[in-house]
Parts: sequence; C-alpha cells; structure tokens
Amino acid sequence: MYLKRKHIAIGIGLSSIAGLAIVSCGGNTPADQGFTQLKVDNSPPRCGTPEPNPTTLASVALVLSRAGGAGIQSAVNIPVHVHIIRNSAGQGAPTSNMITQQISVLNAAYSGKAVFSVVTTDTTNNNSYYTCQPGTTAEKNMKNALHLGTKSELNIYFNNMGGGLLGWATFPWDFNAQPLMDGVVILTQSLPGGTAAPYNLGDTATHEVGHWMGLFHTFQGGCSKNNDYVNDTPAERSAAFGCPAGRNTCTGPKYPGNDPIYNFMDYTDDSCMYQFTAGQTSRMASAWTSYRL
Repeated sequence: MYLKRKHIAIGIGLSSIAGLAIVSCGGNTPADQGFTQLKVDNSPPRCGTPEPNPTTLASVALVLSRAGGAGIQSAVNIPVHVHIIRNSAGQGAPTSNMITQQISVLNAAYSGKAVFSVVTTDTTNNNSYYTCQPGTTAEKNMKNALHLGTKSELNIYFNNMGGGLLGWATFPWDFNAQPLMDGVVILTQSLPGGTAAPYNLGDTATHEVGHWMGLFHTFQGGCSKNNDYVNDTPAERSAAFGCPAGRNTCTGPKYPGNDPIYNFMDYTDDSCMYQFTAGQTSRMASAWTSYRL
C-alpha cells in the first residue's frame, strides 16, 4: 500500500516492523556511525563501507521486532533546532521564507504522525562548518558546538557542503553512542526556492529525516531477498535519477513490481517523489518507540 501526497507531501501513519540493515554511502565513514549521503549529480553514490557487523544488525533488529508501533497513537511533536551555517563573510544563508517552506514540506510529508515545529534558530559564520562533509573533523566540531536538545528533537544544519552532496543523516540507534552527532545536514540550496534544481522543492530534507526516523534507501541490498528490509518496497538494483516511469531493475517472480521511483527514499527528482509505504511507516514507528521516546 502506498500513501501519497500531491507533488511534495504525503500523509503517513506509524505501526510496526522488524528487521533492518545499515549501509554507509560515500566517504570513509564507519557504517556503524550511521551516515548516509544523497548526491547532487547523477552518478551512483560511492558506498564503499560494509554493512554493520552481524551482532549490531541482530541487536537492532531484535529491538525493533519487540517495539512495534502500537505506542504511537497520535501525532508525534518533534521540536526542531535550525542551525544556519554561513561562510566567514556571512554569506550563504537561506532566507526565512525558505526555512518556513521547508518545515511546511516536512509537515505535509509526515502528516498525521509527526508535527515539526521550530523552537530555536541560530546562525554561525564559519568557513569549515560551511563546507563540512560527513565524517570530517569540521562536522564533529560543528555539531559539538551547536547541537541542542534530546534524542526526540531534530537538529537540522543548513550549509554548502560541496562534494556533490545534497545531505546526510544519522540513524536513531546511533544517538546513545554519539548524541551530539545526531541530526541531519542539508544543502541550503535544496530548500524550497533554492538553486539546486531539480532538487529544490524541499524533499532532500524529507529524505534525510526519513533516515533520521529509521529508513534506508529503497535500493539498499539491490535485487536481494531483504533489500531495504521493508516488505512492501519493491526490490531495486540501483538508485534511480530523474523520474524514469516504468523502470524495473529487479525482474522475475521473486521481485514483483516496478522500481519504487516515487518513493522519498530513492534518488529521483523532488517533483517525482511523493510516497512512503505502509511498511516504511511501520519501520519509523518501531524506531521511534525504541530509540527516540
């Protein structure tokens, strides 16, 4: 079952699911730190880091299988801490309207089960933070200096990360080990009205918050039995770009359905994304009740 939104948002509910795997895309970041990356260009992401060790995988899967989503009956209120990163000359900040629209996109995408509300906003002028990438000393310094709140509060950093990236996120089960690293980093120009077309309708944040809520890329695992460990997302051999209707990279009776190119957790254009599945919403519920309550 797919839950849809017109053009840029959907409504979702949260229930329960078990089983998962983690993959780290790009750079040299250890997979167990839970980083994911979304690239601006049309080249496949460089996923050179292996999945976490079987002990970690089994532990998280067991926690989620026991949690379910029954504990979430109404919209989860998620306070948001917005960190605007400019260069040392004070350039590169999003407008207040861009930020307002970005939060609106998130609220539409997660309608019914999550309400995102900005509670703090700060601005920092720092060249190294402005271009920091995942797994770097600059990222660690930025987050150690700026991170606010608890495990159920979302820290969003807007910067000009470079390296062809749109953003990255941490997973919920990483919080206890590295609480100050928790959150998402988003390319400023991917916000609504930015210049990073076709990724400038705000769904980079939707995608990265999906990771923060416990989701993986739809193409994780490729044409395999478990792929992204969500039963109702069709297997997909590789990331999709643009909006290739009818794309089907995993064929045969074991892999029914076309690639989930309209799913927020693929790499297609913002205008193409408008879906989470019921299984994905169940995964988010299990992760929330297990790791963020």
